[in-house]
Amino acid sequence: MKPIGKALCAAGIVAGLLAFFWKDPFNPVSLSGARVLLTGASAGIGEQMAYHYARFGAEIVLTARREAVLQKVRTSLVPHVQTFAMCECASIHPTLNIVPWGLDYLVLNHIGVTHFQMWVGDVEYTRWLMQVNFFSYVALATAALPTLEKNKGSLVVVSSLTGKVPTPFTTSYSATKFALDGFFSSLRHELIMQKRNVSITLCILGLIDTDSALENTRGKVYLTASPAPEAALAIIQGGATRVQEVFYPWWLKHVCCLWVLFPNDGGQVLRSYYNYSGP
Repeated sequence: MKPIGKALCAAGIVAGLLAFFWKDPFNPVSLSGARVLLTGASAGIGEQMAYHYARFGAEIVLTARREAVLQKVRTSLVPHVQTFAMCECASIHPTLNIVPWGLDYLVLNHIGVTHFQMWVGDVEYTRWLMQVNFFSYVALATAALPTLEKNKGSLVVVSSLTGKVPTPFTTSYSATKFALDGFFSSLRHELIMQKRNVSITLCILGLIDTDSALENTRGKVYLTASPAPEAALAIIQGGATRVQEVFYPWWLKHVCCLWVLFPNDGGQVLRSYYNYSGP
């Protein structure tokens, strides 16, 4: 058996044992009355997180670029949910004027429009996407840190497998997600060293069955998308239990480990899941 095959078998055995003995530490009651600011809440995973938080009794402020769509989400939720539009340039003008309202969770989930294609040399688009997907996260987190520290709160950052493993068709997007991993993982160390009681949970997601993701990847990847409601719940549970990283689906953690151990073999396997017939 090849080394990568042995590693996969070993990983499967370990995963089976963990699944057998593991107990869920998440207590939904802990979110009752929790004050949550959730970005990118008008659709997809963000919308599903809004429904979960409302069901758990959290007090939520939802933000998104598309105010009209966001209001439709709000009508499906309890009356005390607040909404407002957030500019994509949040790195320049952070929209955290509601921080005095109090904050226990800042969930950063918004992203710019993603081009799922081969690199075509569009540097300006990459600069813009970095502004939306990375710099705005840094600005919003920085603005929220004082109130999160005061309330022993949590910072939840939604990222992607493409921020751990570089994949085809995602050059600009992958760059923004690697940046998130580098910044917030480093910041976590600094907060711990300074004994500042703010947890940082980085959420690594695979392909999720949101409308935008399915549209972008249709005919280009041989992968089955995972359900958005379950992904949203995994993110919320991870933030509530203050874990450092959430992987959804769970087996992505083993993919990342194998990538580190076998990058050459892993690259060949990875490319086999993508459909590219040349120009």
